[in-house]
Formats: sequence, structure tokens, C-alpha cells
Amino acid sequence: MADHSLNGKVALIAGGAKNLGGLIARDLAKHGVKAVAIHYNSAATRADAEATVAAVKAAGAHAVALQADLTSAGAMAKLFEDAVAAVGRPDIAINTVGKVLKKPFVDISEAEYDEMTAVNSKSAFFFLQQAGRHLNDNGKVCTLVTSLLGAFTPYYAAYAGTKAPVEHYTRAASKEFGQRGISVTAIGPGPMDTPFFYPAEGADAVEYHKGAAALSPFSKTGLTDIEDVVPFVRFLVSEGWWITGQTLLINGGYTTK
Repeated sequence: MADHSLNGKVALIAGGAKNLGGLIARDLAKHGVKAVAIHYNSAATRADAEATVAAVKAAGAHAVALQADLTSAGAMAKLFEDAVAAVGRPDIAINTVGKVLKKPFVDISEAEYDEMTAVNSKSAFFFLQQAGRHLNDNGKVCTLVTSLLGAFTPYYAAYAGTKAPVEHYTRAASKEFGQRGISVTAIGPGPMDTPFFYPAEGADAVEYHKGAAALSPFSKTGLTDIEDVVPFVRFLVSEGWWITGQTLLINGGYTTK
């Protein structure tokens, strides 16, 4: 029978340097993972990646930081190859990479659309592909998407639109990888209190989101606390092994599956 605990497992986290990804890395280390490969995008986040590596090591796990721009298939393949060389074949692969654009549909340029597609959709496709090639049997794959996949909100056509294909990729991968015992899932959080959220929003929109959910008064800022998302991820890559091909939407006070 497969071991679905975290003890002794190896994890790869794309976008694992800071914010939610960094917190997930720390959490997995505290719950028994033996090694974590932490991906970061560029020199701008190197210091954050190194801080997360130090925190993971302090929790008793091995850790390495790996830099890559994941908007090409070749770079994604190299990330997985480098992770295998550094910490061994992963049992867990988590993709938190994403980019937000809030802009009227009629004003989005071709260059902006291409960038959003590369970051949100293309990278997710090839992340799942490489996970299917490199994960150990009975592994777990989880991708971060957005709760906007279950909402109808203006100005997020390029963001939600380029995250939407990941739901299909998740279902397709779950069907193909399931014969090896690999679970494939996605999580769509609502607006989270991280630096990822604020640059895309005006002051009025920020205030709206801080009070939009029924449970907004019970979070630190009214937005989703990333500390509350981490246990969902941990569950899906450990005890939730029987859930696959699903997207779990978390939007500041309600969850749907």
C-alpha cells in the first residue's frame, strides 16, 4: 500500500521563494518532507529564495534554490532535471507561478496577452508534463490557479482566461498519470493578502475585496490569509491522495469543489 504521509518525501515548488510558495516550503519541511527544491524566477527574488532555503534547513530538511524563467519548455525540463540531480526524484510537485493583469478587454495588447499566456498557461502545461515524466509513482501534483475561474468579474479576461486552461490540463493529467497512482489537483484562492495582489488593484478595488466575503471580518486584512491556504495544499499532497482531477476554489469564506 502506498505511503501517503509527508515523511521522507521530496518536493519541488515552482515559485517557492516567497509569499504562498515560500510558506508552503516551510510548512512541508515542518511536517516531515526530507528535501525541497525551491524555484525562483530571477535575481530579484534570489534573496527571498535563499531565506526560504535557510528556513527549510532550520526545520530539519535539505533544500536548494534553483533559478529559471519557466516560460519555455526547455527551461521547465531543465528545472526538473536540476531538481532530480540536487535532491532526488520528487514525490510532490507544486506550481504557484502566476501573473495578474487587471485591464479592460479592449485595451489588452498582443504582447500582454502573449506574456499572460506564457506565464499562466504554457508554464502550467509543461510543469504538469515534466511532473508526469519525473515524479515517483504515487506522487502528488498541485497547481495554484484562481477563484476567478468560478466567478464573472470584469477586467480579468487575460488573467482568468489564461488560468482557465489549467483546469483542463489538471483533469487530463489526472487521467493519464492516475495509472501510476499520481494525484493531480488545482487550488483557486480568492484575493490573497500578498504583494502579488495589490499592484493590479486600485484603492477602491482593494477596499471592496477586503469586505466582499462573509468571513472578511475574521481575516487579518479582509483578504484571504495565505496561512489559511497552506493546509489545503498540505492535505492535497498527503492525506488527500484520493482526490484527483479536481479544482478546489477558495474565496474568502467559502469553498467549492
